[in-house]
Amino acid sequence: MRDVAIVAFAQTRHTGHDTGLSETELILPVINEVKERTGLRRFGFTCSGSCDYLAGAPFSFVAALDALGAWPPISESHVEMDGAWALYEAWVRLQHGDVDSALVYGFGKSSLGDLRTIMTLQLDPYYLEPLGLDQLSVAALQAAALGADRAELDEIVRRSRADGRANPYALDLPAEIPDGFAVEPLKTCDIAPITDGAAAVVLAAGDLAARLCERPAHIRGIAHRTEPHYLGMRDLARSASAAEAARAAGAGKGPIEVAELHAQFAHEELILRRALELPGDTVVNPSGGPLAANPVMATGLIRLGEAARRIHDGTASRAVGHAASGPCLQHNLVTVLEA
Repeated sequence: MRDVAIVAFAQTRHTGHDTGLSETELILPVINEVKERTGLRRFGFTCSGSCDYLAGAPFSFVAALDALGAWPPISESHVEMDGAWALYEAWVRLQHGDVDSALVYGFGKSSLGDLRTIMTLQLDPYYLEPLGLDQLSVAALQAAALGADRAELDEIVRRSRADGRANPYALDLPAEIPDGFAVEPLKTCDIAPITDGAAAVVLAAGDLAARLCERPAHIRGIAHRTEPHYLGMRDLARSASAAEAARAAGAGKGPIEVAELHAQFAHEELILRRALELPGDTVVNPSGGPLAANPVMATGLIRLGEAARRIHDGTASRAVGHAASGPCLQHNLVTVLEA
């Protein structure tokens, strides 16, 4: 396989409300930032991740391309998923060998609609959606199946919020843990906050990576796996697809110093820790993770970017970035990064 590395990462200062910026205005600063960091003005390939349901308009990603400029023409693609899967497509594209760089970005404004209702549209329209289940209801089913200790979940929330307050890009959430339940056994604080934001990553192949970044985060393994859509066909207390993706990516072939996990609910962190077989000394979500900022369609890409940042600044030599999609951790992507 061709050696590909993450050489630059940028994200917005996320907000919990609509600031009036369009998606294009969200994206432009982060794209300009990664261009400045790498010195690149053009890329061999560009790929984005977003969701039309969030924007409430078809082909909303086309308008967002205004942030890239209309001329000269670019080689471009888009996934109707989190930007982490756009990064996977860009990695595959770089394996072809005819281009050496790729720009990847993801964006979303969750504040414009009812995210709980919008995400319900991903459920099967014949068997699941008519039951009246929504995003929080299915997550509550999973939390109940896991049966985690409440004190353990509260500690995850406290740690995530504390790390988020130390992260200038995350939301400034209070340290106090409220007692109210959203859908029992899910507390309101167990749920990732409504967030608007965007992120961008630059990939470089071969010798170009070393020229663009002093300490590139080399992708040593990347894989994604999915499970049956129907919840009754899965053991909700575990994530078989996350475990299989981790094995395929080679996560267990060495120590993991940092793991950025796409856990949108507190209990999901426990499931993912076990699925990825993370050692007890692995630092999980030092950025605060999704419980501190959850710009849907960019959250997974941010996990990969935050893991890469630990490689870039020398905090870690080997890290894992994880992204998830679908109800109850149905679809999982694992990326192993090394200095």
